[in-house]
Amino acid sequence: MDLDPNAKPKSRRGFAAMNPERRREIARKGGASVPGEKRSFAKDRDLAATAGRKGGESSRGGGRNPTAPTRER
Repeated sequence: MDLDPNAKPKSRRGFAAMNPERRREIARKGGASVPGEKRSFAKDRDLAATAGRKGGESSRGGGRNPTAPTRER
């Protein structure tokens, strides 16, 4: 919260500047631009699990391996 009485109000950009009906219209489209045959994670559970595991291992210290060195902050 900004307590400075002389501060300029922030301008709204992106979704915040759109009217609610336009936001709903965009949200309804959801993932419709991707055809069903290209949604590989929806069809291949193992592929999704592998990708999730790979992402988890590459973020902050290597996943669930208890012998891996930890990063100190």
